[in-house]
Amino acid sequence: MSSSRIASPTKRINPLVLLLRFGRPHTIIATTVQVLTLFVMSGGLFQLHLASLGLLLITLLSCLGLNLFIVGLNQITDLEIDRINKPDLPIAAGLLSVADAWRLISVAAVLSLILALISSPILLITIVIIMLIGTAYSWPPLRLKRFPIAAAVSIAIARGLVSNVGVALHYQHFFGTALPVVSLLLLGVFFFGFAIVIALYKDLPDLAGDQMFHIETFTTRLGRQRVLTIGRLVLTATYLLPIGFGLLGWPHPSAIFLLVSHIGLIIAFWLVSQRVDLDNQQAIKRFYLFLWALFYSEFIILSIYETWSTL
Repeated sequence: MSSSRIASPTKRINPLVLLLRFGRPHTIIATTVQVLTLFVMSGGLFQLHLASLGLLLITLLSCLGLNLFIVGLNQITDLEIDRINKPDLPIAAGLLSVADAWRLISVAAVLSLILALISSPILLITIVIIMLIGTAYSWPPLRLKRFPIAAAVSIAIARGLVSNVGVALHYQHFFGTALPVVSLLLLGVFFFGFAIVIALYKDLPDLAGDQMFHIETFTTRLGRQRVLTIGRLVLTATYLLPIGFGLLGWPHPSAIFLLVSHIGLIIAFWLVSQRVDLDNQQAIKRFYLFLWALFYSEFIILSIYETWSTL
């Protein structure tokens, strides 16, 4: 990769808009929703004061810095591929030089670590683990994204397991609370399964570039239709967990809410996934963003469920 080829971007764009595009809006939203709802689930809603709000702000900024580091590093290392698969991303589009991208993610990483350090050991450990996984995913010599199973598992561990359980334990350490086993299982197991589906589907729109650069993914290996079908089955199995907890907690109102909301969401997913045109690049991208909307929704549903259960 040669950074000199795009060292001097010729296009101009609002710096804030550029930063948001570089940080990938769907991951920024996911991180923000995650940090806010885990705060609520851990009891923060009932302990609103200056210290707890400060904790929330520090945690959010630390996690957003982590997110920027990971997605930014991936864009730097995937520059040539992104020119085919994602030409609208800032570096690939010539809006941001590789040198400036390195500066941005370096500052983001340092700020994320400093904020975690002054917040709690649990958050610091969480941030470090995810940074290591994110680096191993994108950066040689490991570059785990070259291997479909390793790529999917690394995404699921980082986005689905470590981030959720780590941030929840971080909040609990501050508030002196403890999430019920049901909530911890939902946070860990459910989001691990969901992140597996995200890992499967993220390469659906990238078939052309991945084939050109000989990047092996589940999509290049199995084809879009098979990957779509596998993802349906995995996500359906994942949704059976909260549906099962809803049935076990019947007829408590919070359990009914958990049950009905997840049945509704999995039906919506099946309806949308049945209609997606796998030969239409824009349709695939819209479907992938719909999956992220389901991801955001889950945090909101679980925070409502947890708050309702404690009333």
